[in-house]
Parts: sequence; structure tokens; C-alpha cells
Amino acid sequence: MFAKLQETQFIKNYKRMWPFVKPYWFRALLATLITIPIGSLDAVIALSLKPYMDNVLIDKSIASPVYIPVLIILFTIIQSGLDYSSSYLNTWVGSKITMELKKKLYKKLVSFEPAYFDRTSSGVVVFRYDNDPNLACTGLLNNLKVFTSRVFSSLSLIAVLIYTSWELAIIAITVLFLSLYPLTKIRQKIKEITARTVMAGGEAVTLYNETYAGNKTIASYNLKKHQEQLFQSVLTKLFKLAIKQTQKTAWLSPMMHIIISVGIALVIWAGSSLIMHQQITGGDFVAFMTAMLMLYTPIKNIGKNFSSVQLSFMAIDRVFEILEQPVAIKDGKDPKTLQGLKKEITFKQVGFEYKPGIPVLKNINLHLKKGQTIAFVGNSGGGKTTLVNLIPRFYDVTSGSIEIDGEDIRRFSLESLRDKIAVVFQDNFLFSGTILDNILLGKADATPQEIELALKCACLDEFVHDLKDGLNTNIGERGTLLSGGQKQRVAIARAFLKNAPIVILDEATSALDNKSEAIVQKAIDNLMQDRTVFVIAHRLSTVQNADKIVVVNEGEIVEEGTHEELLNIENGAYKALYMAQFKTK
Repeated sequence: MFAKLQETQFIKNYKRMWPFVKPYWFRALLATLITIPIGSLDAVIALSLKPYMDNVLIDKSIASPVYIPVLIILFTIIQSGLDYSSSYLNTWVGSKITMELKKKLYKKLVSFEPAYFDRTSSGVVVFRYDNDPNLACTGLLNNLKVFTSRVFSSLSLIAVLIYTSWELAIIAITVLFLSLYPLTKIRQKIKEITARTVMAGGEAVTLYNETYAGNKTIASYNLKKHQEQLFQSVLTKLFKLAIKQTQKTAWLSPMMHIIISVGIALVIWAGSSLIMHQQITGGDFVAFMTAMLMLYTPIKNIGKNFSSVQLSFMAIDRVFEILEQPVAIKDGKDPKTLQGLKKEITFKQVGFEYKPGIPVLKNINLHLKKGQTIAFVGNSGGGKTTLVNLIPRFYDVTSGSIEIDGEDIRRFSLESLRDKIAVVFQDNFLFSGTILDNILLGKADATPQEIELALKCACLDEFVHDLKDGLNTNIGERGTLLSGGQKQRVAIARAFLKNAPIVILDEATSALDNKSEAIVQKAIDNLMQDRTVFVIAHRLSTVQNADKIVVVNEGEIVEEGTHEELLNIENGAYKALYMAQFKTK
């Protein structure tokens, strides 16, 4: 029954895992084959007691054969050595499979579109992409080892039971099947709790991440108690879920103990009768009881680790749920390679929705010639950032199209499209490492001359040259050791090295003070030369020289033109914004 119960799950999960096991199949097979004698040798120990009991303790006809205890010790040593070898091979194979699984998951993670990260917390990502592979592989291999060992141990011990007394064997095997029946109810009981535990565990990891990244905000707003309360609530949730899981599963082992104890009592009662009627010998009975106890002992404890096995199966389900999840933004069939921008970029009746039925952009029509600069201004939340995020396909349009030289950007491969676009964000992400590491992300094989030119154009050369370690200065996680203006200039230098024909500037100076803004703006002006540029600006002083200024409010274009043309519109939206910013002047 146990094997039948697990058959569907084993087949499903091992088929899923086979591509990861395949490169290491020989060692995995060897680790599995070693478990066969490990289990089978249990029967030898039980069977060896029959002649000892009959000939020595009962008949007392011969002295205790020396070979019996020697054989028991010898078989135990062999069994222990095989067990060690199996554990070593399992660990080696398991670590390799876990590594490959994590590589595959990470590859999937970096292929997901930004919308995936919008709806998935960092805690859930860490929990599912790091913890689940460990749990899946460890549980899978350990379960395979235990299962194989138990199967052959059980088969050999059942053979001993039948050999010594088929009458008692019927009782013992019937009780064995009855004791395994409760296992059929476990998976459905813990599935929902496990899913909620994963989410709660993700919340805990997210809180750790937020505490690390937001430590200054927590300190400045005296949020220590607030964060402690949040963390306490998550811990309480995890505690309650752990208790629920125990309530759902802890009854299993005691129930199996009771059923098995009934079986042992029945065997003793029936065995006593068979001995009295001389249908079996005392040695038969001792060998039978030994084999039965060796068979029942792991079964009695199986309830404790069966939940762990189910958790491993569920971890495999969650891993492959991610691997099988479709990527929303990907290359189409037979994608073209974008060679560069030759003439123009066009928005044709573009509409976009983050959630179905809630439009964010409506009927956007724009035309920008190569080498021109277009600036988007308007109220916060109007859709400016969303609009420019559609160009590198961070998100795909819901309706209409964006075209480069008359070709829908969805016809180009993502790699070639994004290779031709450089983006400088308001809060640029810098990776841990050195200034040079971050700049070279724009072009890994840049020459020293190219790097020096990028530093100069980004107004970063003097700052770098004044540093003790220069370009090899470590900037800390997320660039925490640099000021806001310095981080922006590193990002601009990175964009210079990329040398893309299309540049997107998403409020690149809005978070800086006046002095830093002036330096960064000079670097941006250098970056914009001879490129087609999309600018989102909060400060209108930075976009007055744009070839076209577009006012976007509530997802629609309400005005477009040059700075002078828009100022001449009576009661115009741009003029109102301009007057609001410069009224003090």
C-alpha cells in the first residue's frame, strides 16, 4: 500500500527531476544500488537467531557457534560501510543537482519581466529560489535512499516472516498495511498550511531586507517598536502555522504505534498457541519476532519523517511551478536583430493597462526623428514613466504599437532591442563591487581609453582620480558609500560605455541638490549628444531645449510642442506647470 500510495508522486517528481539527475546518473544509481544490501542484510541478522535459539538455548545440544556473533558483527560492519558510502554519494549528487537547479531557477528569475517583481516580494523570491531547491533535492535523494533501503529491507524481512511461519506472517503483513493507511491522508492536510508557511516565511525575509535597506528611515522616524511589532506578528503567524501542522500530522506516529502494538500482541498470542501445538519452534518464533520488530520499528517512526517527505515533494512542485511559468515578455517567432536607429520612433495609438480594465495610457500617438530629444512632463502618476518603460519592453503595450523605423519593436529580439537603449533612472541601482565593475556593465571589453573618456564625459574623472584606489574603490552594497550625485554619474558613465543610439532619462536629477544637479546635468548633456533621447523631467528648466515637449496627464497626451509653442497656449497645461515652478522668479 505504501508503494502504491507513493507511486504517482514518485513517478511525477522523478520524471521532473530526471534532466537534472541525468548528468550524474551513474553515481546516483550507485548510491541507490548500495542501499539494496543495506536493507537486505537486516534479514540475515534476524534469520541467524533461529539456529542459535533452537540448538543452543532450547535443545542445548551444541555449544554456541562462534560464527553466528562473528557474522552478525561482520554484516553490521558491511552494512555501516555501505550506509556511509551511500550517504557520501547522495550528498555529492544532491549538491550537484541543487547547484544545477538553482542555476536554472536563477536563469528563469532574470528572464522574468518587471511585472513579475512588482507582484513578488523579495522575501518570497529568496525563500522559493534558494530554500526550495535545497529542500527539494535533499528530500528527494534522502527519500530515495530511505525508500529503496526500506523496500528491500521490508521484502527480505517479509520473506523471513513467511519462511519461519506463514500463519503469523498473514497477521503481521495485514497489520503492516493497516498501519500505512493513515499516510494517505497526510498530503492534502498539509498542502494548504505549507503554502501559507512559505508566504509567511517570505514575509520574514522581506522584513529583514527592508530593515537592512531602510535602517536610516527606521532610525530617523523612531520605527524600532513598529518594526518589532511587524516582525512579532510574522513570527506569531509562523508559530500558529507550525502548531497547525503539528496538529494535522503529529497523530500519525501514535496511531501507527497503536496499530503495530496490536499486531505484536496478536502475533505473541497466536505464536504462543503455535508453539504449544509444536507447529513452530522457539527459534522460529524468536526469528519471527526479531524480523517483525525490525520491520515494524522504521514503520512506527515513518510518520515523523513522512511529513518531511511530503514537504520535499511540495518543494519540487513549487520549483517546477516557477520553471514552467511562462515569461510574459519574450522573443517572438523568428525575431529580427535591431541593427540601430536609422530614421524614427513612432507610437501608434498605444494603450496600456497594468490590471485588465484599468487603463494607464490611452491612445498615445507620437513621432520622434533620429537625433531628436522628446521630454515628458506632467503631474505625478500621469503615466510618464510607464510610457518610456514600454520602449525597452519592460512592459508590452496592451493595444497599438511602438515602431522603430516602421517595424514593431516586438518583432526584434529582446537582446538586440535593449542593446540599443541606455536607461538612466532616478534611483540607479549599483551592484556591490568597485566603480570599475559597475561602469564595465555598459561594455565588458572596454579599453582604458574608452573608460577614461566615459569618466570624463560623465564628469566623474576628477572624483575617481582623487580616490586612493581610483576605479578599484569599493562602493558597498547598492553603492551606499557614494553620494546621490556620484551614483548618478557612475550610471551615466555606464551608459556612455554602452554607447546606445537611444537614451532614456527617467527624472535622473530630480533627487539631487542644486550643486549635484548642475554637475549631473552637464554629464547628461554630454550623454544626449548625437543620440535620440526620451526625457522625463520634473524640473522644467532641464527640458526647455528639447525638440518636443509632451504633457501627459492621466494617461493621455494633453499638449505637445516646443517650449515656446507651449508657453503661448493660453491657459495651457504646460504653461500652468511652468508658472507654478517659476512664479517666485
